[in-house]
Amino acid sequence: MIEDTCVAAQALQSGLLVAFPTETVFGLGADATNPKAIARLFMAKGRPSDNPLIVHLGSIDHLSLAAEMVTESAQVLLEKFSPGPLTVVVPKHPSLASAVTAGRETVGIRIPNHPQALELLQRCNRPVAAPSANRSGRPSCTTWQAVWEDMHSRVDYILRGDSCQIGIESTVVDCSGSQPVQLRAGAITLEQLRTVVPDIKTWNQPEMAIDPTLPSPGLRHAHYQPVAPVYLFDYHQQVIELPDSQLAQSACADLSTTRDRDGASGQSLAERCLLYRSFSSIADYMRGFYEFLREADRRGAARIYLQIAPANDQGAALRDRQLRAAGKTN
Repeated sequence: MIEDTCVAAQALQSGLLVAFPTETVFGLGADATNPKAIARLFMAKGRPSDNPLIVHLGSIDHLSLAAEMVTESAQVLLEKFSPGPLTVVVPKHPSLASAVTAGRETVGIRIPNHPQALELLQRCNRPVAAPSANRSGRPSCTTWQAVWEDMHSRVDYILRGDSCQIGIESTVVDCSGSQPVQLRAGAITLEQLRTVVPDIKTWNQPEMAIDPTLPSPGLRHAHYQPVAPVYLFDYHQQVIELPDSQLAQSACADLSTTRDRDGASGQSLAERCLLYRSFSSIADYMRGFYEFLREADRRGAARIYLQIAPANDQGAALRDRQLRAAGKTN
């Protein structure tokens, strides 16, 4: 555990693995031009080799470290939303290790909006590949304590920092083709993207069968899944009517500040559940989502109930993560 970004930057330059905070989730960083470091990163996470990595940069002025060229749509989006939770897919720089892009000719790049991350990346002055700092398939980490739980024996350093303010991964837009495509929903919504680039379309799930080498992480393999099975619900009544014996072994999260009471026992869900969390907004739910899943596992919950986010622009990113946590993809 370290707090010095100079030490962390030197470690990355030496081919070591460094977990560090961003505004989205903690990332597990490695020098994207060092094939041995990238191989260690995949091994540390247990990550499938066909799952590409996102490369992080310290400034928009550093794009040439990772991109052979930056398309017009990518440039416009980065100028509007960076630093921030946006990844753009563009033609890769030939210096990047092949494994970073899973053999593709494109790479996802982003500039995080976090003071420690930016300081680290600027001091390193290299493209840093950084997937989420957790074992592959598990919920992402939004606190350094969660990173320690999952990865302390698998990484060289953990850069200690505050909890992540957004709490879910970046929005990903493929800007390498003739028309930009949103590949993954995130805190920057499709509506916001279209205020800058109106013709952005959304990725279609059946395209996965056509293109076996997808340009973004989070599209194919199981992601964000806790140990306990996850069940999704729309209305409180669906959970309230469950027997006390079942709820006593369950974790439950909802989107309401009101705590409905069971007509029979008069007890609130907070009193009936092993773990209960009521989030005040979509943003609050996103910020606490992964840590809630991890806390449910820490407490040995037999099952997890999640009130699903609405199927609209604001709720799209959280809803996607909830569906994937439940083992669904759409």
